[in-house]
Amino acid sequence: MKPASHGRIIAVCTSLKKGAVKENAGEALLLKDYGIKGDAHGGFGHRQVSLIASEDIETMKARLPDLRPGSFAENLTTEGFDMSSLLVGDMLKAGECLLEVSQIGKECHAKCEVFRLSGECIMPEKGIFCRVIEGGHIMTGDEIRLA
Repeated sequence: MKPASHGRIIAVCTSLKKGAVKENAGEALLLKDYGIKGDAHGGFGHRQVSLIASEDIETMKARLPDLRPGSFAENLTTEGFDMSSLLVGDMLKAGECLLEVSQIGKECHAKCEVFRLSGECIMPEKGIFCRVIEGGHIMTGDEIRLA
């Protein structure tokens, strides 16, 4: 079966503090070369927006059944989109926004709450980080696909 080249956004999560679990705001404004307006991780670096697949969150629920979108401090939680085949430099259309994959996975310098509780975190291997090339409004239900 061919991996899904498109899916949908099921959560748009933000937080005012770094290192905190994010809350699903349902919608947000993505600013070019910045990230989500009002999110603690916004800035001019290369990890402006983070994504994780809901399917990957589900794999961790056997250990931590209370996990939900935002638990891994991701901005966008997707469903039905195969992010495992993405490469750095790939372009994604998310709602009216254009994102460029800038990093896949990340080193965790400080162990998050999920790691402390379960001994494992999926962001180091499954997290996708992007730069905002074209900003705009984004909300739950928006399509995400390769551009």
